[in-house]
Amino acid sequence: MSPDALTADLRAVLASWPAPDAAQAALRDEYVAFVDEHDDAVRRACVPGHITASALVLSADRREVLLTLHAKIGRWLQMGGHCEGEDATLRDAALREGTEESGIPDLVIGAAPVRLDKHRVGCHGGSWHLDVQYVAVAPADAEHVISDESLDLAWFPVDALPADSDDALRALVATALRG
Repeated sequence: MSPDALTADLRAVLASWPAPDAAQAALRDEYVAFVDEHDDAVRRACVPGHITASALVLSADRREVLLTLHAKIGRWLQMGGHCEGEDATLRDAALREGTEESGIPDLVIGAAPVRLDKHRVGCHGGSWHLDVQYVAVAPADAEHVISDESLDLAWFPVDALPADSDDALRALVATALRG
């Protein structure tokens, strides 16, 4: 898929997304301004930063969350990453990342994102990831498989996340459970 088509989808997603609070609405507006300034905002080659997509994988009963111990970052995180050429939509990118990193086929991903999160990463010496976060639900009999990007993969109760979880992950889980 061309960056222009993915960018058009991103614009439509952001334009129709009902932000859950004023801070998220301001972040959405910041994302729109960033995309207006950078033709390649959906590609990792965009040096100041780039749009990423993630999927918080919940168990079928929504009592547990599957997290990856990210190999480069060394923290427990939701599945997610860069948009790729084959991604037709941002939702497709989040689903692809969730499936690749969890090893679970048949995830059911929400139609719209639940949160946005902007954070610094090591790309290009410290660029921004402007993450668009979705929720995906695993089948009841799901068995996960650790990917090359992960040191470990584990289910955690939604009310007992790992001790080193950051506020962004906690906010994502809380929002997912409200939705």
